[in-house]
Amino acid sequence: MAKRHGENTAISDVLKDFVSANTKLEKGLDKVSVADAWHAVMGSAISNYTTQILLERDTLFVQLSSSVLREELSYGKEKIIKLINEELKKELVKKLVLR
Repeated sequence: MAKRHGENTAISDVLKDFVSANTKLEKGLDKVSVADAWHAVMGSAISNYTTQILLERDTLFVQLSSSVLREELSYGKEKIIKLINEELKKELVKKLVLR
């Protein structure tokens, strides 16, 4: 990015431009962001039973250590997807697989 005199640009804006220009970085950051969003949306009680979170394309795979919790969460998959996408502020997850 060229330096311009008299123009102030926030470092966050520069980083956003850099990440959006490099798609591999954006995909990697999305994988980290979706894990953070899962923990933020689901809370510490469910996070304690979460053993693995993996984002492949538009599918979120979540491994849980409790079969009872997995069964309970399976009834609200659509709502969970909606909440995670709202937390991420973009339509990233389209399918949720609980294991």
